Amino acid sequence: MWGTLAIVTDRSFSLRGVVVRRGDRAVLDDVDADIPSDGITVLWGPSGAGKTTLLRLLDRLDVPDAGTVSYGGTPLDDLDVLALRRRVGMVFQRATPFAGTVRDNLAVAAPDADDDAVRRVLQRVSLDAALLDRDADTLSGGEVQRMCLARTLITEPEAVLLDEPTSALDEGPRRTFEQSVLELARDGLTVVWVGHDEEQVRRVADRVLHVSEGRVTT
Repeated sequence: MWGTLAIVTDRSFSLRGVVVRRGDRAVLDDVDADIPSDGITVLWGPSGAGKTTLLRLLDRLDVPDAGTVSYGGTPLDDLDVLALRRRVGMVFQRATPFAGTVRDNLAVAAPDADDDAVRRVLQRVSLDAALLDRDADTLSGGEVQRMCLARTLITEPEAVLLDEPTSALDEGPRRTFEQSVLELARDGLTVVWVGHDEEQVRRVADRVLHVSEGRVTT
């Protein structure tokens, strides 16, 4: 995988007539959208607009009240959930390290990964291999978030969903995380990134989907 990613014929997402309701409110209202396989697609808009809800639909963490979400041309309802989540990884806004060392955290996701694979994935997210035997709870905020990205990547997903992954980071760690993801996208990983920082969107996005009041526009 590392180097250029293996070519998968279709890693695009599509949404057709998607509605998500919370009580009487339509969080997403009759959304049609396409997210192509290549590069970084940023979901951008104000807080509460429905960005994270849309992202969660792509990994079946949420399901729509109406409409269809597809991956690779196949409706998600027709895909096994665990198989989908092996193909589509997710990194959440709040870093979620498990108890134990960095090595332990990676082993949760890929218990059979050899030492070379572990070191390669750390290199891809700009983490020093010397951190492998450090307790995860002693890492800085930026290191923890990149470790969580590495934990997602070590399963070799085709696509990665990022939910405002740098919102709690200072400028230096934020730029390091951005650079890692830009390199992954150049190597062929499909990336969907929820963002709210306009300057960051300009730096990382190959395309932007604007989410506002439950609607999505390009």
